Amino acid sequence: MAVDLTISDSLAEIVLNRPDKLNAINETMAKELAAAFERVERAAVRALLLRGEGAGFCAGRDLADADPGNEDAEAILEGMVNPIIKRIAAFPAPTFAAVQGACLGVGLGMALACDVVYCADDAKIGSPFARIGAVLDSGGHAFFAARLGSHRALELIYTGRLLSGLEAAQWGLVNQSLPKEKLVEHTRSVAAQVAHGPTAAFAESKRLMRRIDEEALGLFAVLRCEAQAQGAAGRTADYKEGIGAFQQKRAPRFVGR
Repeated sequence: MAVDLTISDSLAEIVLNRPDKLNAINETMAKELAAAFERVERAAVRALLLRGEGAGFCAGRDLADADPGNEDAEAILEGMVNPIIKRIAAFPAPTFAAVQGACLGVGLGMALACDVVYCADDAKIGSPFARIGAVLDSGGHAFFAARLGSHRALELIYTGRLLSGLEAAQWGLVNQSLPKEKLVEHTRSVAAQVAHGPTAAFAESKRLMRRIDEEALGLFAVLRCEAQAQGAAGRTADYKEGIGAFQQKRAPRFVGR
């Protein structure tokens, strides 16, 4: 199997496990990823960690089987790559990526589609497409523009420059960079902590963030959406538990609903 899945205490961990290919995505691996996401969605986990085994997170699409000039690149993206990015971005619980080594192409898209991204200080993140005459894909334009601005986005696209994990954190492309040996432990610890939080309320915030991004909502619209989300949260068991625990001066015990 090129994709491993474990679920423990409401936290799912999906591992790209093709280390000899730097976890490059081929059609078989894409199908395994889809199956893994179907399983975790059915399991109603409360947080998800995505990481890669070995020296790299994901070096992008596996080009070993590419047929330049004959293949339908648009169909490959729409049929194999884009569904992965959409599934990660729309996942109904908090998502975390732990990124080491190469994080390129579809790997870049998968990582940045997660809600929170931690990376190793020496990770290599960016768009090498200028070297192969291709266009940045997998949502890269949207992620770069939103987090870096169009001027920095186009610089990275034009030059093919790869950012280190430390640079990516300094630029605001990812949340934080850490020494490689601490990366997975730190990400797993944060994800596990979040999985025990009020994840129904977190889901409302996640949906609202997506609407702000996709619909360009202004302040007044956001205020209305927040009130609606708070109304939904106010009907959950976690809301009652959280307020009750605060009043009783004890730690809350959230259940995610």
